[in-house]
Amino acid sequence: MAHSVLTPPSSDSLSPPEAIAAVRRLVWKIAVATVILMAIGSATRVANAGLACPDWPLCYGQLVPTAQMNLQVFLEWFHRLDASVIGVLAIVLVAQTWWRRSLLPNWLPWAAVAALALVLVQGLLGGLTVTEMLRFDIVTAHLGTALLFFVTVLTIGMALLPYEGNGTANRLGWLSLLAAILVYGQSLLGALVASQWALHQCLSYQSLCTVMNSHILGVVPPTLAVLALGLWAWRTPALSRPLRRLAQAAIALVGTQIALGVATFYLRLQVEPLSVAHQTVGALLLGTLVAFTVLAHRDRRLA
Repeated sequence: MAHSVLTPPSSDSLSPPEAIAAVRRLVWKIAVATVILMAIGSATRVANAGLACPDWPLCYGQLVPTAQMNLQVFLEWFHRLDASVIGVLAIVLVAQTWWRRSLLPNWLPWAAVAALALVLVQGLLGGLTVTEMLRFDIVTAHLGTALLFFVTVLTIGMALLPYEGNGTANRLGWLSLLAAILVYGQSLLGALVASQWALHQCLSYQSLCTVMNSHILGVVPPTLAVLALGLWAWRTPALSRPLRRLAQAAIALVGTQIALGVATFYLRLQVEPLSVAHQTVGALLLGTLVAFTVLAHRDRRLA
């Protein structure tokens, strides 16, 4: 009887590789949905739609506010819908990993629980952004938690990914981890700039210029770290192909991100798609660095 409580029923005929593959597919779906969620969240902010639904968790007291629907209401409503889908998928992930825990790595169910906890915190912060009228610190924490959830899900996926390394990563994993931390910090600074409209405030009223300038100067450390990572990877000819491609992707993304940031600055946030792309590319850069970090540490264990 104790055995039946502690392990999944024998009716689950999946092998361990099949169970891992099933979890990995679900994790990738959650990761993609999270990137979309952050992009829609950015679009909601630049369209001034953060309070388009004046109540929470419903919108005008309805699941689908048909009568009030316009572009702003749609953006806020769809943002909440995507968040709800991610919440359901996170619950499914927890259920799946605990149900099949005898077939999966021991750490996986607990990692799924951590991801679900971040979703719950994110949902609470989402509600507070409405009830507290888009208070800048809550909006910043909202994005910061979304990025942590994205990083957690991506780490799970990369840890489960089949990978045949050759032990040549050396300390590249630590450099990519440093770069990821710096990019995360820069993302939070960007959220502070956006949530306080610091660019407009500085250029128009000479207010909040310290916040804006901190974000501009903050570009330097993560850029240097990513460039160092790319150079080190290039000078390691035996580096595995997946790691080499991730390093190349990080270089391309950081260049794109800088170009988008410059364009956004000089156009004074007037081209809304640029602002959305700027935040989305930042999230993709963070994800690329996290993916490199996970694979590089897996690679080191082969040395």
